[in-house]
Amino acid sequence: MKRIETKQELPPKQRDELLKAFEARFIKNMTRHPGLEWTKVKVKLEASAGKLWSLNEMEKTGGEPDVVGHDKKTGEYVFFDCSAQSPEGRTSICYDREGLESRKEHRPKNTAQDMAAAMGVELLTEEQYRELQKLGEFDTKSSSWVQTPAAVRKLGGALFCDRRYGQVFVYHNGAQSYYGGRAFRGSLRV
Repeated sequence: MKRIETKQELPPKQRDELLKAFEARFIKNMTRHPGLEWTKVKVKLEASAGKLWSLNEMEKTGGEPDVVGHDKKTGEYVFFDCSAQSPEGRTSICYDREGLESRKEHRPKNTAQDMAAAMGVELLTEEQYRELQKLGEFDTKSSSWVQTPAAVRKLGGALFCDRRYGQVFVYHNGAQSYYGGRAFRGSLRV
């Protein structure tokens, strides 16, 4: 899935409030990003209006995005949705447009891939999901769609993950399925 770059910008007051919220989350959760400094992250965010808008979209839908890494090759900071459960503002969605169109009735309002593209983020991969779970216990009562390999998708399936019994599980469903307790987690590089 290709990430859409957005040209959207937040009004100054909203941008400042969002940066303060991110700083508080960053400081509260230092175990997610040991050795990283908020001042350097803030400089990147202030220079990336479109990506800050995308992070705001993650925040508005309940994702609680936070820094989970730093790519030393590109200099980018990596943000994941770090809400305890899959973001509430993204539930009851099927995996992709093809899955949505295949439903004859009771169609959900949106898809994980369409929402992620509109927000300018990417769905977590299975590997990223497992990395997130090393930082805490997420999706203990919910589940999250993850990027699905083309071979699985071609056969009509899609993958989702959750954490139960102290373990991370990867499951499959038809891409057209949707549940009130399943959403998706996003990733953004700034």
